[in-house]
Amino acid sequence: MGNGQTITIETGKLAKQADGAVVLQMGNTMLMATVVSKKEAVEGQPFFPLSVDYQEKYAAAGRFPGGFFKREARPSEYEILISRLVDRALRPMFPDNYMNDTQVLISLISADKNTMPDALAGLAASAAIMVSDIPFNGPISEVRVARIDGEFKINPTISDLAESDMEMIVAGTLENIVMVEGEMQEVSEKEMLEAIKVAHEAIKKQCKAQSELAAEVEKAQLKREVVAEPQDEELEADMHKELYQKIYDTARSVIANKHERHDALQAILDGYLEKFDEETLEEKQPLAKKYFQKLEKEAVREMVVNEKIRLDGRKPEDIREIWCEVDYLPMAHGSAIFTRGETQSLTTATLGTKLDEQVLDGAVVEGKSKFLLHYNFPPFCTGETKFFRATSRREIGHGNLALRALKNVLPDEADNPYTIRIVSDVLESNGSSSMATVCAGTLALMDAGVKITKPVSGIAMGMIANPESGKYAILSDILGDEDHLGDMDFKVTGTVDGITACQMDIKIDGLSFDVLEKALEQARVGRLHILDKMQEAIPESRADFKPHVPRIVKMTVPKEFIGAIIGPGGKVIQELQKESGSTIVIEEVGDYGVIDIVSEDKESIDFVMNKIKGITAIPEIGEVYQGTVKSVVPFGLFVEIMPGKEGLLHISEIEWKRLETIEDSNIKVGDPIEVKLLDVDKKTGKFKLSRKVLLPRDKNAPDQRKRDNDRRRN
Repeated sequence: MGNGQTITIETGKLAKQADGAVVLQMGNTMLMATVVSKKEAVEGQPFFPLSVDYQEKYAAAGRFPGGFFKREARPSEYEILISRLVDRALRPMFPDNYMNDTQVLISLISADKNTMPDALAGLAASAAIMVSDIPFNGPISEVRVARIDGEFKINPTISDLAESDMEMIVAGTLENIVMVEGEMQEVSEKEMLEAIKVAHEAIKKQCKAQSELAAEVEKAQLKREVVAEPQDEELEADMHKELYQKIYDTARSVIANKHERHDALQAILDGYLEKFDEETLEEKQPLAKKYFQKLEKEAVREMVVNEKIRLDGRKPEDIREIWCEVDYLPMAHGSAIFTRGETQSLTTATLGTKLDEQVLDGAVVEGKSKFLLHYNFPPFCTGETKFFRATSRREIGHGNLALRALKNVLPDEADNPYTIRIVSDVLESNGSSSMATVCAGTLALMDAGVKITKPVSGIAMGMIANPESGKYAILSDILGDEDHLGDMDFKVTGTVDGITACQMDIKIDGLSFDVLEKALEQARVGRLHILDKMQEAIPESRADFKPHVPRIVKMTVPKEFIGAIIGPGGKVIQELQKESGSTIVIEEVGDYGVIDIVSEDKESIDFVMNKIKGITAIPEIGEVYQGTVKSVVPFGLFVEIMPGKEGLLHISEIEWKRLETIEDSNIKVGDPIEVKLLDVDKKTGKFKLSRKVLLPRDKNAPDQRKRDNDRRRN
């Protein structure tokens, strides 16, 4: 790769019954990618049935899977995100009319703890297809590009990434960029474009290597024939003649409501189909629907490119009407509604403790996360009915994009002891609900009193181009229909000072960096407009948390006191929590114990802090303490002078007069008693206490020490 990295791709050794299989290696990290495609297409299939799955084998890193069953089961969110990245890059590269069931599987089979395998998954998958006989307009490849100390680096190590201020995974072919996704710390549009260009140079090398490998594989020289779909040229010509202008006029009539617009277009098709008898209709309806969709796409695209008018009447750079509201849910820690046109998100922010952190337990990536963002897309938000199943891959992907947009504006740990969970429930959707989630998430954080460094907004950009005329239109804040009919879906999030995250999918060849630059500038203007609207709802984070938000106070103690604070079997800390009604979390960090005291009541927190200060305090010889009798034994009393610290008050040190038995002192368990620390045994650490030295001495009373000595002599 020219940067000290060497990547090898081999085929013909493993998984030979797959249509295509490769093993990719970089350092000690190895991926195996396979592809299998059915020989025949699924009849009547309306879309390309491609499935891409990335899986990490725990044995690759010398680890056992967590959980009860101790085996790899359903994919983690991280594995799903990598699967999506590869799918988005591969899918546009297959022939349009190739409808054969195709499955790509990528497995991590050897893992170096300092190498991120995700950036290699796209290269491995593409190489597996290239050495097969499956038709493919590739190769493609993916790389991660990061900026570290002002320098761009391809596929940096995990330790390098910790120092980066920009990191993206970029996918492309020899000629074009097809996908971008990443996060940044408020970088400029120019810097982002520069990173994409650096990534593309590395992608070109990897694409050339795949072509060279495929040229050596006999099977890859003859690709499968793509069966042409049935056509009815007469029907297509008639529909174009009869319907094109009607579709154009309907699109031009500005119907803002998407359901009404859909119904109006559907009425055109239904009216056309009425001229066929039942038998002819059954034969022609599938093709008629296909041709109608093609006409709709053609008419709308021509209208937008030529007249610069969109389906809802906006100009290309216009943003839909926005309204926001915060503190909508009285008992949530923070809540907000963000509505842009027919897209709406109701989002909450919840503040929790270290106990609420998410454990990351991947084969390579381990640790904990203090910031969670969950995105929900129920079927009613698009006016549909669907089975309510597990979280979809799309929901995971959109939630991850919003998380990356917001994570870099959160306050440092010193200023934010909380674990934060944001939940976006999309209530309406007509384009870019993920960007609505970013905006609503910002507002909910501010409503919760989280001191984010700057507000973040997001916008989805689109583009419609006519390759023949060279005309194109860049669209701000795209509708769902514009996403479906357009050539680019480009989501950008950021503050007033720069970009924090992006996600781009390009559906056409030859998108120039000049066009991309114009799209980014138009996105910047739109982003700032949205930020202005958001700040009308709440100009800055609340000065304080809401009354029902638990307060967290941090304490730091030397780690040798952790055991004393917890107590035997957790007795001390459990008693503290029971007495105070608070939650106490202790974590060992280096040479210290970091303690979080969590409660809605300040008095409760103060009570715990004083108790812990007592436990961690070191008694000083000569100091007087107000203690409590903990137990009575024949030779004296055990007195607690500080929480968890007891000393012996010998019977001879209770009073100046001689006590024959301990009962003569009339002191019982639980009695308060004032004592002085006389000494600390250097070997055992035991405390020697005295009470009598604090009492006035009777000069007429015989000296106790003399009486004891006399008794011993006798």
